[in-house]
Amino acid sequence: MPGSKATEAMQRMKVLEQSQDGFFIAEMDMRLRGPGQVLGTRQSGLPDFALASLVEDQEVLELAREVAQMVIDSDESLNQWPVVRDELERRYQRMMSGSILT
Repeated sequence: MPGSKATEAMQRMKVLEQSQDGFFIAEMDMRLRGPGQVLGTRQSGLPDFALASLVEDQEVLELAREVAQMVIDSDESLNQWPVVRDELERRYQRMMSGSILT
């Protein structure tokens, strides 16, 4: 079965042969196909992050999430961070209007 689609299919089948652990299968699927988009119509492939990869940069993304949570815990209204607050508001409005979050 030549071709990249056949190769990917074989890799997925090998993962299913190796494990019945749903978390392992999901992680391997994300590595093979990419996580897709959280919001939007594209179902496979890596999202268009300019500076990070969900697969390769998992540790730094988790650290960023922890820091973001600490900022919110210390200043829920983000009054000390007006640029961040305004950008989040802009993105929220785009998301609620049906635009893809970017």
